[in-house]
Amino acid sequence: MAGGWSSDGAVQDQIDATIEDAVQRARSALPRGEGRTNCAECDVVIPKARRDAIPGVRLCVECQSKHDNEMVNQSGYNRRGSKDSQLR
Repeated sequence: MAGGWSSDGAVQDQIDATIEDAVQRARSALPRGEGRTNCAECDVVIPKARRDAIPGVRLCVECQSKHDNEMVNQSGYNRRGSKDSQLR
């Protein structure tokens, strides 16, 4: 059932678009090209098992964890909109 100006399924479309954006953002963050034998940040040797598991790896596990924690809450889009903006 549509509500107001929204079409049927608009909420699901919004959810699908948000998920697709998150997947694209994650894919764009994957390493590409030839990997490194030493970490790009701390110069620690990257174990061969990690290099085999992640082609193109550039960071050791510790530095990658720090990088991932910094990126956790970065969302590129606010799809909800405020009630005020919907009333205008």
